[in-house]
Amino acid sequence: MPTQLSRRSLLRGITATTAAVTLAAGLSACGGDSDAATRTASDTAGTVTVGRLSNGAATETTLKVSEVKSISDRLPAAVKKRGTLVIGSGTLPSGSPPLGFIGDDQKTLTGSEPDFGRLVAAVLGLEPEVRQSTWENLFIGLDSGKVDVAFSNVTDTEERKKKYEFASYRKDDLAFEVRKDSDWNFDGDYRKLAGKTVSVGNGTNQEKILLEWKAKLAKEGAKPLTVKYFQENNSLYLALNSGKIDAYFGPSPNLSYHAAKTANTPQATRIAGQFSGAGETLQGLIAATAKKDSGLAEPLAAAINHLIENGQYAKWLKAWNLSNEAVEKSEVNPPGLPLTNS
Repeated sequence: MPTQLSRRSLLRGITATTAAVTLAAGLSACGGDSDAATRTASDTAGTVTVGRLSNGAATETTLKVSEVKSISDRLPAAVKKRGTLVIGSGTLPSGSPPLGFIGDDQKTLTGSEPDFGRLVAAVLGLEPEVRQSTWENLFIGLDSGKVDVAFSNVTDTEERKKKYEFASYRKDDLAFEVRKDSDWNFDGDYRKLAGKTVSVGNGTNQEKILLEWKAKLAKEGAKPLTVKYFQENNSLYLALNSGKIDAYFGPSPNLSYHAAKTANTPQATRIAGQFSGAGETLQGLIAATAKKDSGLAEPLAAAINHLIENGQYAKWLKAWNLSNEAVEKSEVNPPGLPLTNS
């Protein structure tokens, strides 16, 4: 799947209509997914434009951002020599707006997460190369070295720290989405889930939390919590709208976006409660995710803190309507979702 780009001076951000999404072979052999590689081109030198082709999900905003040598000098030698930052987006097959999805030109990967990866790459003086895969293949890409870093709503967890290193950049809040006419709400008490059927993404930290709640209910002899899985969002929302599931448990930005988009339709939904992605006692954090001991977490965190201190970070969040998820600073390997949330 890798597509070799030209030298770093040619690219700094996102394209508008000239971005090309191509199918590639590198990761597609792993699990049979169609992984798209997005090549960026021709923002004006020293600028990155966020929110392009977003179909109304964001306000297109051009930000001034250039390489900071004192930060780029901290990169691993191999990455610095190569001149590219390969960014993973685990949003196939159907996209995950506003975090990562195919734009309104029907070919270009857009979203808050790839946009932020491009901002970080600019600070590091690297050409961003964004690759879209399934969630599972995102981690295969990191493990194999075909992807340098995931900017894909990855939660910092103690389990993942066994294999990966993190640079935090956004709060991680989860939410329950229900039909608008549902009277069910979640207030943080897992007992409210007794007798309910809930969908969740496979291999996610929200699945871990939900399965722990399911086990608690079973141990207490309560009505069982049934967990359902769907391969893509269309099937999930068909099940929700038809009453086959009671709720969907997922990342708050995705669910809030969907609820807003469906507000005036027969398929209207609403948010029925939120929960920290790190459990009851810790604020969850979304983090740039690289292979453990890659040497990338520290320069990534430095680049993120530069964006925070110089205002581009706040403007990126505002463009994507995510300002309520801001953090004060990026941390390397901060405390994450515990190994057990019991």
